[in-house]
Parts: sequence; structure tokens; C-alpha cells
Amino acid sequence: MSTPDTATKGLEPKHGFASSLSPDEFKSLFRGHPGGVAVITADTGDGPVALTATSVSSVSAEPPLLIFSISAMSSASAVLSRAETVVVHLLDAHDLDVAKLGATGGADRFAQTHTWSRLVTGEPVYRDVRAWVRCAVIDRMDAGTSTVIAAHALQSHIERDAHPGASGDALVYHNRTWHRLGEHSRIDD
Repeated sequence: MSTPDTATKGLEPKHGFASSLSPDEFKSLFRGHPGGVAVITADTGDGPVALTATSVSSVSAEPPLLIFSISAMSSASAVLSRAETVVVHLLDAHDLDVAKLGATGGADRFAQTHTWSRLVTGEPVYRDVRAWVRCAVIDRMDAGTSTVIAAHALQSHIERDAHPGASGDALVYHNRTWHRLGEHSRIDD
């Protein structure tokens, strides 16, 4: 057990550590850790934005909370950093085009008007994706070059449900490549 003096020994001011992984080392570490794929949309009045994220995680079922992070380098970060509500689209392999669109820099993510619409509350939502959840942003935390956003789930729609125990067609991002999880990737105990 550490005391307050030994717990901070070796720390530089403002929570900086004496040693740290380089950005390349850190990226290499997480390249081997797959993440589910989501697209996050919002509009604060200047037009809709979207970005693809693998950082979405559920935090609590009661109340229903989730978190995700956005890089300050994303073209959508300015809007997402002030949006009061967002729509998180939870994608499967059938939604690969939407995932790629949200990940492509400089793309007009809303040019194809037949692929999206607005909820009655105004948020942009992609049609026919596996599932989406409309959320109220409840907190933001700066974390390095990113912002972690906590959100309360308000409304959802499931187009294609993955039934308990079924493999579904989950879309994951692993080692800079898109992958489909299915029966072929299942490992039994």
C-alpha cells in the first residue's frame, strides 16, 4: 500500500509521469485490441457532422449511460464538443459503408440525402443501420488530445437485433482493418 508521498514519487508536475509510452508504442499496443464500430452524429445549428469511433462503451444500465472519445483533430470535434445531444449508431458488417464514410477525412458525410434523415428532435440519423441511440450529453472531460464524452441514453431504435447467444454480424476494427464477427469466429468454451 502506498502513502500519499510514495504514491506521487516520480511524478512530474500536473500529473505528468517521468516516463511514458510513445504515441507509436501506444498505437501499436491497441492495434491488437479490437473495438466495436460506431458512428456518432450531431448538429448544433451549423449543419450535421459525423465521425466513426471505436471508443463507445456502455457504463451503466441504470441510469443508461455510455461514453466515447473524440480526437481534437477530428473535423467533427468542434460540434461534438458543444452539442447537447448526439446520436450514436452501433454498426454491424452490413453498415460498413457508413463506417467508412465517417472515417474518411474531407468527405461530405451527408451528401447522399437518401441515406439519412433527422429525428423530430433535430439530430441527424443514418437510416437502416443496425441500431442507434439518441443521447443527452451529461459531461465532458479533456484527456490528452481527446475529449471523453459521457451521455445518457434517451431514445433508441434497433433495426437488426443480435439475439442472446447468436453470433450476429458484428463489425469490429482490428489492426487497421474492418472485420466481421460471425459463427466462423466463435470460440466455444
